[in-house]
Amino acid sequence: MKVGIIGSGQVGRVLATGFLKEGHQVMLGTRNISKEEVVKWQQENRSGLLGSFQETAQFGEVIVLAVSGLVVEDAISLAGKEHFFEKIVIDTTNPLAAVPPDNGVLKFFTTLEDSLMERIQNMIPDAKVVKAFSCVGNAFMYKPSFKEGKPTMFICGNDAEAKEKVSVILTSFGWETEDMGRVEAARAIEPLCILWCIPGFIRNQWSHAFKLLKA
Repeated sequence: MKVGIIGSGQVGRVLATGFLKEGHQVMLGTRNISKEEVVKWQQENRSGLLGSFQETAQFGEVIVLAVSGLVVEDAISLAGKEHFFEKIVIDTTNPLAAVPPDNGVLKFFTTLEDSLMERIQNMIPDAKVVKAFSCVGNAFMYKPSFKEGKPTMFICGNDAEAKEKVSVILTSFGWETEDMGRVEAARAIEPLCILWCIPGFIRNQWSHAFKLLKA
C-alpha cells in the first residue's frame, strides 16, 4: 500500500518506519522537511519519502494522523479535506490539553460525551476513520514484546471493511485487535491514554500495554 503519515514527530516516525519494514510505500508528511529529526529519519530509511501534509494526503491510499490532538484539525485543513475522500484514515490522536497533569492524570479538552475522533470524522465525513495506536507509547507501537503475549489494541470506526484492513495492519505490527464498535466508542478508547500514562508520571514506568482477557 501507499501510506501517508501526517506528522513527523516521534509517533509519526515510528509508524512510518514500521510500515516501511512491512513492505509498504511510505511518505512522511511534515511542516519542515529540513528538520533535523526528519532528515535523520530519511537517512536511516532511504526508501521513505518526505512531503508536505498536502502531498502526503494525496500520496496515501491509507492516511495516518500522527500529530498532536491540539493541531490535528489544522493539519487536516493544511492537507486538504478533499484528499481524504473515501480513504482509510488511521487516527492515533488523543485530545490532550496543554496543561500539566494532576498527580499523573492528564487533562483532555473533550468530555466523555465527545471525542476527538468524532470531531475528525465530522470534519472529513467521507473518510473511513479508524481509531488505533492511541492507547500505548510510541516505543511499543511496532512489534511490542511482552512475556504475557501480544497486547490488545482497541479500535473503533463506522466502516467495517476499513476496520478489517486496519486489523490486518495491526496483526502485522504485532498486535491483537479488539473492535469496540462505531465512532462513539472513541469516548472510551481515548481516555485509555490517561490511564496508560499514570504509571509513567508517578513511578517512571512506561513499559506496559493493555491486554483484554476473556473467559
